[in-house]
Amino acid sequence: MPSLPLQADVLGPDYRVETISLPPDSEGSVVATLVTLQAERPTGRAVLHVHGFADYFFHTEYARWWADRGYTFYAIDLRKYGRSLRDHQTPHYVADLREYFAEIDLAWWRITRRDGHREVVASGHSTGGLTLPLWAHERRPSELVAMVLNSPWFDMQGSAWLRSPAARVAIERLGTRRPLQEIPRKISGVYGRSLHREHGGEWDYDLGWKPLESRPVYVGWLRAVRRGHAQLHAGLDVPCPTLVLSSARSYFADRLDDHAHTHDIVLDVEQIRRWASSVGRHVTSIAVDGAMHDVVLSRPEVRAEAYAAIQTWMDAWVRPTTSTTGHGSGEHDHQSGDPDQGDDGS
Repeated sequence: MPSLPLQADVLGPDYRVETISLPPDSEGSVVATLVTLQAERPTGRAVLHVHGFADYFFHTEYARWWADRGYTFYAIDLRKYGRSLRDHQTPHYVADLREYFAEIDLAWWRITRRDGHREVVASGHSTGGLTLPLWAHERRPSELVAMVLNSPWFDMQGSAWLRSPAARVAIERLGTRRPLQEIPRKISGVYGRSLHREHGGEWDYDLGWKPLESRPVYVGWLRAVRRGHAQLHAGLDVPCPTLVLSSARSYFADRLDDHAHTHDIVLDVEQIRRWASSVGRHVTSIAVDGAMHDVVLSRPEVRAEAYAAIQTWMDAWVRPTTSTTGHGSGEHDHQSGDPDQGDDGS
């Protein structure tokens, strides 16, 4: 396989990073960022991971779990998120989730055509777990062999009114007229504090890229998400086996206590399970007892169960894999031609 780009990532020298230039939008230049962890014993298999809202890729344990099994791990920071956010941009804003298809397409080209991987597992968390099935349904790449969705955002949580026809019409109208109007909401910061090691959690990450208080929500962006939800609810046809992981229970906490570490305090897991079968014809849904919203950031014993579930599912429905290190529990690790010639990080 071709050698990886030589630029080291903020996660350390084992992680390589490259910037993908995209067509500018009304705010100016746009980029996405692809982070790669090479498998020590490459097998021609890879993973492409897409993060969630107000998030970016920092999940070194998750990446190494796949790399230990022969999968070169790629993660993309989408436009206006994390490594890809620029000073002139409105964080995370898009008017249509299909805008993300451009960077996913270019990442897929690098993984399959440039780097020669023949089998790719798509991985998505939360909002990324909505965007990725929409992309796979439309693109249907031949190299896609499996999809793993970690607490995907499949519906609007909260009051039933928010899912009503009247709310849908209101979001559509306001999203058209004033797309950058911020939606007032109360953010407790409990979820962020439950994760970050300086605030009661286990993990270290950049609070500038993943703020404790999340990010503003704009009407035009929410309209894009609700349109994605509607497409999912109408039924997708993702052409590969799909695993949907979630916590066993939701609990919308307003203070940092044990519930925040053992429940999904962001999304309604009943909605996740309700809509899981809408992804495609072959879907397995597993609720992991004691899991957090980001299942692979749960407490050690819980994420060990999650990794075991992924392994069992992969062995059953994709193909047997063998760890090159002998570790099957996901133990914590702290830390050619190109179709677009505008890359500045390769």
